[in-house]
Amino acid sequence: MYELFRILETALNVYSFVLIIYILMSWFPGARESAFGGIFAKLSEPYLEPFRRIIPPIGMLDISPLVAIIVLQLAQSGLRTLGYMF
Repeated sequence: MYELFRILETALNVYSFVLIIYILMSWFPGARESAFGGIFAKLSEPYLEPFRRIIPPIGMLDISPLVAIIVLQLAQSGLRTLGYMF
């Protein structure tokens, strides 16, 4: 059971990096429109969309990805705690 929690925790960690890379791609013109950016968009946007609907942008700053990453980190921490319990 512990191994299952470790695999899920690792998957969440990898997904956090995918989100970070996707967010950083917005700093480079045309990066999100590339084939590489398209792959990251398909992986990231379904998760980020609910956060964007709930949290409005503050001027030109969209903080919803930051909140989404924090939620992922909390889930990862919860899985780690559950893994130690079993």
